[in-house]
Amino acid sequence: MTPASKLTFHGGPWVSFLPILCFITTAIHVATSLEEPTIQGMWVGILAGLLVTFLFARDKSVYSDTIMKGMASKVAIAPVAAWIFAGIFATVLRSSGLVDGILWAAYHTGATGTAFLVVTFLACALFATAAGTGFGTIAAGMGVLYPAGVMLGADPLLLAGAIVGGGAFGDNLAPISDTTISSAASQGADIGGVVRSRLPFTLVAGSITLVVMVLISLTQQTTPLVIAHEQLAEHMDPKGLVMLLPALAAIYVAMKKGDVIFATTVGILSGMLVAMLTGLNTLSGFVSVENGALINGVAGWMADLSILVILLSAGIRLMLDGVGSERLINALKGVVRTPRGAEASSAGLSLLMSSLMSINAPAILAVGLSYAKPVGERFGLSPYRRANIIDSMSCTLVYSLPWSAALLFASGLSVKAAETFPGVPALMPLDLTPWVLYAWVLLAVMSVSIATGWGRRFSPAGQASAQDEDTGDTPAVRSSLSASAPSSVSSSAPSSAN
Repeated sequence: MTPASKLTFHGGPWVSFLPILCFITTAIHVATSLEEPTIQGMWVGILAGLLVTFLFARDKSVYSDTIMKGMASKVAIAPVAAWIFAGIFATVLRSSGLVDGILWAAYHTGATGTAFLVVTFLACALFATAAGTGFGTIAAGMGVLYPAGVMLGADPLLLAGAIVGGGAFGDNLAPISDTTISSAASQGADIGGVVRSRLPFTLVAGSITLVVMVLISLTQQTTPLVIAHEQLAEHMDPKGLVMLLPALAAIYVAMKKGDVIFATTVGILSGMLVAMLTGLNTLSGFVSVENGALINGVAGWMADLSILVILLSAGIRLMLDGVGSERLINALKGVVRTPRGAEASSAGLSLLMSSLMSINAPAILAVGLSYAKPVGERFGLSPYRRANIIDSMSCTLVYSLPWSAALLFASGLSVKAAETFPGVPALMPLDLTPWVLYAWVLLAVMSVSIATGWGRRFSPAGQASAQDEDTGDTPAVRSSLSASAPSSVSSSAPSSAN
């Protein structure tokens, strides 16, 4: 890129943050002020930010090219491609009765109230791990498990939090999740190794979540709604449990291949076959051009979210090419002197970027490529460790902040459930924020891991240079820091992300 073609702004590099800041401002308004918050309402913020920032660009043509580059980049397209196939897979499982089978099992084993909360969290965690999509899990859970659980005596806020938290669990752990793929790819690590090394943290966070959820629920016992068994019966079918087979098949293939498209395609085809053989669904139910699973898996919230990601990716590219993110990252590089500091700063950036963007895969790629990888390598940190930190942190606040796409989506579905089932409450995003317990627990677990060094791993070649994590005062570390201090983030990140 020649000097004349660089993206610069009147007001300096920090202006490049303007689109994301406009998005956050609008998203907060959408989440807290509107009766029915929608993902479409969040488009306004990022679009307004892009339009206003255009006025500050010194070269309007370069600005336009940057927008196009961002919207056409892998940062934008990779999560969209993953969501399309994962969304179809989730819809195949849901429309073929997997959630109905889980509800049948819960009802007939007496899982009401607190017990239903436990079943819901475990079921949503399994579903999300199988489908690789937190949003697909929220769609399935809030559509059936939420109204059913309230009717069976579960606390509405805890129940919705368990559904969203289960989605976050799978998004963080699933081998076919866009976050897992993004974090592994950005650090040059294999997906299978990343998932295996992440498992202890995820299981600890999940276990603590269950204990806290049960304790809170036992002190807030809710009286079950008076409801006829016939109303629940239409949502219960033991045959639906057979759909666990294609779900497990997708997990197995994903672990073996590390390919989200490959694994979800296997899951879609095997799910369609199993559903048709068992009479749970029909071919027309899948391929109907009016209301088939192939259409429903992409339409609606999936299409809305995909558009939001593409628009946000344009804003991300402005931060990269406009070197606003470089200013922020270099400010941290100047003070990082230990492996713990490298982990903490990577975690903080991942947390900040994902919270600002309201989605996590683009944040993982931006932080992973431009900061976590070069800084982590400087201290010899293992690629698995680096990938786990930026991924896990990006699956916390992004699922629990009131302007997050996840809570907007869950809130909208609770409104629809309230319209269908008398007595089931509609929930606002701000109401849900404290109750996505898994997200808050995972944040605490990873913070403790970074502070104590639990799970910290080093690459064999870099272990010697990281011998003193409290001072980082080895000649190798000092030499590495001084040699790379002037390096530019933006010069490498864009080419890696495109």
